[in-house]
Amino acid sequence: MISDSNSKAARILVVDDDRAMCQLLSDLLREDGYAVDVSYDGESAIEKHKAGRFDLTITDLMMPKMKGVELIQRLHEIDGGAPVLLITAFGTIESAVEAMRAGAFHYVTKPFHNEEILIQVKRALEQQRLQKELKRLRTEVQARERFQNIIGQSAAMQRIFETVAQVSDLPANLLIEGESGTGKEIIARAIHFNSSRASGPFVPVNCAAIPENLLESELFGYVRGAFTDARKDRRGLFQEASGGILFLDEIGEIALTLQAKLLRVLEDKEVRPLGSNQSEKVDTRVLSASNQHLEELVRTGRFRQDLFYRLNVIRIELPPLRERREDIPLLVNHFIAKFSNDAKRRVEGIQPDALAALKSHDWPGNIRELEHTIERAILLGKGAEIGMEDLPAHLIARGESAFIVGQGLAKQLTLRDLERDYIGKILESTQGNKTEAARILGVDRTTLYRKLEEYKLKD
Repeated sequence: MISDSNSKAARILVVDDDRAMCQLLSDLLREDGYAVDVSYDGESAIEKHKAGRFDLTITDLMMPKMKGVELIQRLHEIDGGAPVLLITAFGTIESAVEAMRAGAFHYVTKPFHNEEILIQVKRALEQQRLQKELKRLRTEVQARERFQNIIGQSAAMQRIFETVAQVSDLPANLLIEGESGTGKEIIARAIHFNSSRASGPFVPVNCAAIPENLLESELFGYVRGAFTDARKDRRGLFQEASGGILFLDEIGEIALTLQAKLLRVLEDKEVRPLGSNQSEKVDTRVLSASNQHLEELVRTGRFRQDLFYRLNVIRIELPPLRERREDIPLLVNHFIAKFSNDAKRRVEGIQPDALAALKSHDWPGNIRELEHTIERAILLGKGAEIGMEDLPAHLIARGESAFIVGQGLAKQLTLRDLERDYIGKILESTQGNKTEAARILGVDRTTLYRKLEEYKLKD
């Protein structure tokens, strides 16, 4: 059973074309502490649901304009989590089965005892509460896992950790900038988990992946008939994220016309779906991200200055991996643990020369590129540790060059000796492929052949 405080907080909509029945149920429920509203047909019930959410709907099965089963289906399109209790005088097995298939929580036949209705109402609300709690816990577990994926001991990452802790619970919009693969969405999820909105939804959307003509309807929703294929109402992502966080990734890709509409939503905190003449208030915090500098886009006229100021209340700049090389060993160990659990090959670590090769690489794809490199090494390698032979050729070349330079310093080799050893190692890493070796060395094939002749490395 639910507590009295939850009972009083619950909002219930009663739908029946029989006004006397509506009055009876309204009085009964209000006496038990619920907030009750009434509709005398399905269409008005749908409009009331759009205007504000109800915790439970009680509806008759047989109504002249819209049957109860159709109403259930329409309500689930608007709010799939709200339970519906069906009441009818037609207590047939067929209608009961149809109602349950449509998504009704329970089925009560007339005449009924008042206590029976109150018991079913409390059960429906308790089930809804448990479902919300389960969803919250799942979200929390996922968020914790995401937060643990923010790995780094460098000074740059320590500053990021401090910033996340400071800004997570602030109401302001926030902009995350960084190259592709630096972990912008992971930072956004960490902010969500550490905020008071953690129990609310986290809704990510990649603005660059959705065509311009579809993005507006995705963000703001639409009503039935707004355009040719709009056969039913659809809530937008701002509405879906209400009470939580909407994460707009690659926001620099949004067209200027849509930027103006986005600005209006951020300023007014309300959304008007396409084709509707009514606006709906939303309580949505917006986190945005870009792999481009939005200030530069503003300067070149590709991004609205007023929208930039609205989004850039707080800014976090994520450093590329090449500027935090001391974090690479931690990330490598993390990815080894992650992928070796799923692979047939159990990997226990990485050999020093292979790690040196990874640390010397500039990682244009950042953490994502490193993750894919470790996954490939585990899937294709054979030993208990990741070795040089498990890495792509361009990384092997980098690792060999770092090793050779170290050896050269230790042995005080001449430049000629270093060049000879380096060319030899590159040839080994490419398995004698001279075209690939020339590409890695940055010379043409003619120059490479001359060097091979000079150092007697042709064989």
